[in-house]
Amino acid sequence: MATEEKVAGDKLVDRVKELVREGNARRIIVKNETGQTLLEIPLTMGIVGAMFLPIWVALGSIAALASHYTLVVEKKDPAAAPAGEIGNRP
Repeated sequence: MATEEKVAGDKLVDRVKELVREGNARRIIVKNETGQTLLEIPLTMGIVGAMFLPIWVALGSIAALASHYTLVVEKKDPAAAPAGEIGNRP
């Protein structure tokens, strides 16, 4: 399941950090005003803390280039969870 949202350039880094903290995104794609993909951020369980530093630097640089971006957020599908984790309680 993917959703799109428009984000101002000065709010880009903060919004991506917020999405990462929520923890339910699998991938975040940053697109420019013409719809071209500028950055894809895969979010896996193994990526933590210091590994995000290059991503924040890249996002900061990208944010300075234009005023509006589109974030495509692919979220985890709770229906695809292994049996016994969600919704399988007696």
